[in-house]
Amino acid sequence: MESDWYRPLDPPQPEAARETPENHILSKSDEWDRAERSSAERSLPETEHRHGTEGAATAVGSAAADRSAGRRDRAKRRPSAAARAVGCLLLLLLAIAASSLALQKDGDSDIPMPSAGEREELPDLPKTPSDFFSKYYTAVETDTAEVGIEPVDRRPEGEFELQPEGEELSLQELYEHCAPTVVAIAAYEKNKVGYNWGSGVILRSDGIILTNTHVVENCTRAEVTLPDDRVCEAKLIGADSVSDIALLKIEAENLPAAEFGESAMLQVGDSVAAIGNPLGETFRNTLTDGIISAIERGMTYHGRSMTLIQTNTAINEGNSGGALFNRSGQVVGITNMKMMSSYSSIEGIGFAIPSATACEVVNALLRDGEVRGRPSVGITVGAIPTNAMEKYGLPEGLYVSAVTRGSDAEKQGIKAGDIVLAVNGTPVTTTAQVSEMKNALSVGDTMTFRIWRNGETMEITVTLMDTNDIYG
Repeated sequence: MESDWYRPLDPPQPEAARETPENHILSKSDEWDRAERSSAERSLPETEHRHGTEGAATAVGSAAADRSAGRRDRAKRRPSAAARAVGCLLLLLLAIAASSLALQKDGDSDIPMPSAGEREELPDLPKTPSDFFSKYYTAVETDTAEVGIEPVDRRPEGEFELQPEGEELSLQELYEHCAPTVVAIAAYEKNKVGYNWGSGVILRSDGIILTNTHVVENCTRAEVTLPDDRVCEAKLIGADSVSDIALLKIEAENLPAAEFGESAMLQVGDSVAAIGNPLGETFRNTLTDGIISAIERGMTYHGRSMTLIQTNTAINEGNSGGALFNRSGQVVGITNMKMMSSYSSIEGIGFAIPSATACEVVNALLRDGEVRGRPSVGITVGAIPTNAMEKYGLPEGLYVSAVTRGSDAEKQGIKAGDIVLAVNGTPVTTTAQVSEMKNALSVGDTMTFRIWRNGETMEITVTLMDTNDIYG
């Protein structure tokens, strides 16, 4: 089931400042005061929003001096109880490569709320549950990403397969072997100044490039910069917004192609390394290393579930579409997001799309130009905080924050504001429970939802539809 809580993060880069490591919207001039930018000020912005759909997000982009003054000012003031509560809600998943940012809370994230010992803060909540949830769950976009890049005249033929793990490499050997397979991508929106910045992986020596869909979303042109500094215009093979995988094609030959390993063989604690292009051209082909922190971590993206690899490897803006390598130098993940908070320091929680997922989507895009056969309900749900249940007398379950137009859920009468108590007779309190049940079914199968609405309980049966038919 769909539980939307975030959109991609990455700053558009002004064309006149491509070599600048600025991590928000840059000045049109390269002559900015580097002396004022400490290493801390080069870190990712806490939050940023671009398209006006992120009520929980805070705009960023002020000068370094303003940020420093803001930090000193915040250090002098203790946030009110209401502000602390709101701050707890701002634990956000951020995609980290190149397109504009939109933030959403993830109902599957167990976002901290005031504990039972802080019940004196309950009066600070809005008077009605609708007012509370309108702030707690902000609007999200669930439509298929629009990519206006010129398509290839003919899709390349072929099929990609995962390879068994080989001999372990040192980090030096890994970098020497793998760095030439990672490229930089600049994608441009029509009639807009600047460009989106991200990474990509060479899939085949004739110029097939894998990246994240959110790197090229809403763009009409893309350039791929190879490790030898050649810049090639790219055409679009296909893009899938559900998996966040896109394929580009450049006119080139004899490129060093990456080898993809089996993500299913990963275990928590395995050593991995990421290569990408964080923060702009200055830091192209940066290597960072770490371990696998968790596997099969359930997340949500644009209202659709994603199962990702979690790693403590440093991942920053511009890394999206880059590679997460095992110590044999094989791609086992495509980096696409990290976790951040506006009110606390969060480090070492990054995510990557498993190579098994990427391989499956790549083959579908090469074969059909799209991925079909994935079932969707068409509703956006999230967990209900304990203090909200106590304040408003709500039952335990999942709050429906949106119903997608054209879905069978809409047709059968599920409404925003409903609370899902159970699915197919099983009580549910997390989106992961519902996603697991949905993913075991096929398009055309049905799911029965026990719904609570204004004190009344009802059963509603919904037919699963193809994701492309709902969000396409």
